[in-house]
Amino acid sequence: MDERIHEHAEVLVDWSARVEDGDDVVMTVGPDAHPLAVAVAEKLGERGANLVTTYASGEVQRAYLRAHDDDFDQDPDHELALYEHADVGLYLGGGRNTSAMADVPAEKRQAHSKATQGLMEARMDTDWVSTVHPNRSLAQQAGMAFEEYQDFAYDAILRDWESLAEEMARMKSILDDGSEVRIVKDGTDLTMSIEGRTAVNSAASVVYDSHNLPSGEVFTAPADPEGEVTFDVPMTVHGQRIKDVTLTFEDGEVVDYAAVQGEDAIEEVVETDEGARRLGELGIGMNRGIDRVTDNILFDEKMGGTVHLALGRAYDACLPEGESGNESAVHVDLITDMDEGSRMEVDGEIVQRDGRFRWEDGFEG
Repeated sequence: MDERIHEHAEVLVDWSARVEDGDDVVMTVGPDAHPLAVAVAEKLGERGANLVTTYASGEVQRAYLRAHDDDFDQDPDHELALYEHADVGLYLGGGRNTSAMADVPAEKRQAHSKATQGLMEARMDTDWVSTVHPNRSLAQQAGMAFEEYQDFAYDAILRDWESLAEEMARMKSILDDGSEVRIVKDGTDLTMSIEGRTAVNSAASVVYDSHNLPSGEVFTAPADPEGEVTFDVPMTVHGQRIKDVTLTFEDGEVVDYAAVQGEDAIEEVVETDEGARRLGELGIGMNRGIDRVTDNILFDEKMGGTVHLALGRAYDACLPEGESGNESAVHVDLITDMDEGSRMEVDGEIVQRDGRFRWEDGFEG
């Protein structure tokens, strides 16, 4: 077995999830994530954790949803109980077909998401971490040779997370102290309130309220967006390829949307529920180990020099104690490249220009 798989498992168990002796762990494994699952199970055994393993396949889910009559049970008790009693949830992605759900009718996906919203909340109440095992389908989706993709993925995953956390703390401080963010570039002029919000230094560990490996972003929960934003990083949403999405916000909600490709997928998202027309996240990518777009949101949204906005659910970690943020059955990230001609301002001060932060070499204020 590639030694990097063992290193990945160790980072996941020790740095990311902080698993301790006696923790009850639910590990969900994708079809091609078996090697990583074996390495993680070994680490969990060494830590004295209690393990339950479940299987997650896009093809299995496709078959179930297509055959169902749309009248889904609300938060099935048997699955809900599993996560209500779990301390840690580990999600090891690695499907064999990244478009396995492409022909599932939108109304079925929406109905299932709404029916299992409480289940999603229970999962997120655990110390959960999501990662992927580099496999051939992900390499193909990224347009890369398999060995090339492995090198890319491990460069992003096996980082000096403590050092990156220290750098990202600068951006967290700026957002914590700020009241308004403005993003400006070709096709984009959007302002958002961040008054009273707490930014998350997403350094790939639950200690930082961070739940992705790899990570490398600072995110917060914006409010009252106004203006227009264009997302020029291509990606796949609900099995459909989308490209050059434009959203127009008035009074904090999406009032118009368009896309050069995949507009139906965007329509499906914004029509899910009332909260799907509002923003749940503003994320700033800071992982310079991710240097190209791979059509995998776990990596692409963390890429240094990008900004992403999520339609739908907001994360409680960004909100004041006792305040409820935007609620929705979805959380769908869309990415824009802060390349030449772009800038991000916080309270009128430029903190990023042309993809470079003000503390980095090459920044021109």
